[in-house]
Amino acid sequence: MSKFSSPSVSSSVECASQAIAPQCVVRAEQSLAQLESLIQPYGQRPLVVAGEHSLAVLQPYLAAISTLTLELAVAHYGQDCSEASLKALGEAMTCHRADVIVGVGGGKALDAAKLLAHQNRCPVITIPTSAATCAAWTALSNLYSETGAFQYDVGLPRCPDLLILDYEVIQTAPQRTLIAGIGDALAKWYEASVSSGHSQETLTIAAVQQARVLRDILFQKSMKAITQPGSDEWRQVVDATVLMAGVVGGLGGAQCRTVAAHAVHNGLTHLSPTRASLHGEKVAYGILVQLRLEELVQNNHLATTARHQLLKFYKEIGLPMTLADLGMEDVSLKNLQMAAQVACQPDSDLHHLPFTVMPDQLLAAMVSTASLMADGSANPSSPSEEVCP
Repeated sequence: MSKFSSPSVSSSVECASQAIAPQCVVRAEQSLAQLESLIQPYGQRPLVVAGEHSLAVLQPYLAAISTLTLELAVAHYGQDCSEASLKALGEAMTCHRADVIVGVGGGKALDAAKLLAHQNRCPVITIPTSAATCAAWTALSNLYSETGAFQYDVGLPRCPDLLILDYEVIQTAPQRTLIAGIGDALAKWYEASVSSGHSQETLTIAAVQQARVLRDILFQKSMKAITQPGSDEWRQVVDATVLMAGVVGGLGGAQCRTVAAHAVHNGLTHLSPTRASLHGEKVAYGILVQLRLEELVQNNHLATTARHQLLKFYKEIGLPMTLADLGMEDVSLKNLQMAAQVACQPDSDLHHLPFTVMPDQLLAAMVSTASLMADGSANPSSPSEEVCP
């Protein structure tokens, strides 16, 4: 049986499979200096999948690889992880006769690499070049159109075989990517607590509580991490956004789903003005929308307190609080309605909310994320204080 084949299981035995974590995680300063020896156990003909910027970051490490040891080729994934880009990558893989995929870059490059490896039944190594998402960890790939509009996601049967986190490389990324990663990671708590907070499943309980710990770490350490890159706090926040956020999804699995925050992100990707904003920035805004929905539909005062707590935190670290902050100050009502309809489609994760949401209700929440409390005050509690929406 091949190393990467699924073992046969008797039809009389019910086997539950859950992809929790990569088989191996290497994290250290200059870990990529050992790139050749790290790749070798997985294959001798690696195909590196990356964008132009990420490839430039990795080039010194690729140049140090001996051609006598590995026969290496490079393929650009394009602008998005799309069906067209995957087709082109598949052709590049066949041409090179690749036996291992090395994904390098941000979420879309890593998603493309993971899905390509799955389609061709070969191992995949992920190398994030920023702390903007937990895509280097997860058994999931998101598919977009050629213009960047979210289409659907694909659950994968396994997490990456190897994740290489080089702090020196991560530190070269723009500060904005870490801030976006903080926004994306924060959503784990606000979404998991709604979708799975009442679960009695042991691993799901663990995932929800891990999400809560993740939120608290980010509240406490993000400001220092942003102002002191390379510090212990910076490393801890990088670990939180890239690794710990992945743990939440791994433990929780399909039961610990994304909810409205990611659904709002998916809807916004269909509007061209948001092309310039990062995944985590749209998700961070989506958290505020989700909490606003809980206020408007359920009159949930805890959600009000939590939203204003987040507004204070967002202002401190530079996350978007409104549509204008996402570059959408001039967006038409018609386009916003279209984004709301996309987010409310029947198969949307938004419907994991414990109440029904119509597009007009979502639209109202989207345009009022920074509204004041009912008494007109705008004095949210400190992010370090305990608030459970």
